[in-house]
Amino acid sequence: MNDVLPTTTVGSFGKPEYLQKARNAASRGKASARELEDLERQATAEWIRRQEEVGLDILVDGEMYRGDMVAYFAERLDGFRIGGLVRSYGNRYYHKPVIAAKVARPKPMTVDWFRFAQDLTDRPVKGMLTGPYTMLDWSYNEAYRTRRDAALALAEVIRQEAEDLERAGARYIQIDEPAVHARPEEIEIAIEAMGVVTQNLRARTISHICYGDFAAIYPKVLELPVDQLDLAMSNYEYRWLALFDAHPFTKELAIGVVDVHSHRLETVDEAAEGIRRGLRYVLPEKLLPHPDCGLKTRTVEESLDKCRVVVEAARKVRAEVARRAVA
Repeated sequence: MNDVLPTTTVGSFGKPEYLQKARNAASRGKASARELEDLERQATAEWIRRQEEVGLDILVDGEMYRGDMVAYFAERLDGFRIGGLVRSYGNRYYHKPVIAAKVARPKPMTVDWFRFAQDLTDRPVKGMLTGPYTMLDWSYNEAYRTRRDAALALAEVIRQEAEDLERAGARYIQIDEPAVHARPEEIEIAIEAMGVVTQNLRARTISHICYGDFAAIYPKVLELPVDQLDLAMSNYEYRWLALFDAHPFTKELAIGVVDVHSHRLETVDEAAEGIRRGLRYVLPEKLLPHPDCGLKTRTVEESLDKCRVVVEAARKVRAEVARRAVA
């Protein structure tokens, strides 16, 4: 693994066609849970191998067994029921969960998948969770008196999952909070809830924050108790970096240098320039180049091409950093 500009991704990859067909068949009762899981494991193994071949440093399991990032966990926690379809963005919809009773975690939700993926590679695989504030904000709350009460209850069950991931060997645990800027007036709730999740962890902790008004929560978001913030930058033409001029960035920065919502493939030079922009604010060992967000909206081929650009751009800038160090 590279200590300077280590490369990674946000978490999800495009599902291969055979898995999409199997998921559709299973939803109609035409494929068993075991048949579906076997194909999910096959797809996970394929993505671990592809990431190694591309040259990524910190890997993910690709989330072949997940659909929506909130509904997946809601379906496995006591206290939730799954509601009707709502639009998340574009023409994409999800079943919005309802917090109908006190939440509890009957058993681990991602640990077996983490172990399976980590056993396939010598490179570190991130544990991947959805954060308590996003779980709250993307659900209906019918059980708790206040949104803070609901967020802290969710934080407790996510803490249990995070600690089990660490015991299973996870060196990196990502707790995503893409909704953290949805209501800037509630950022204190998000910070408090994340503190519950990460309070006992020794693993490197990460939180991905993507599309929205990042300026509305900066610099307060630096109080989020994680080691690393993972930010979409390419899609925003790197304008959030200007915020760091007024108030220095104080964490590790995972910087998005290719746009996952565009079919256009960036050049290596374009991505390298994005990395150089990040290096104005963060040391090379604290800057992690990656695609802006999860790649599940892209095809397998597009996902691989985007990752190759990130890896080649990091290699190019890494050489520049090395030359400056000996100059």
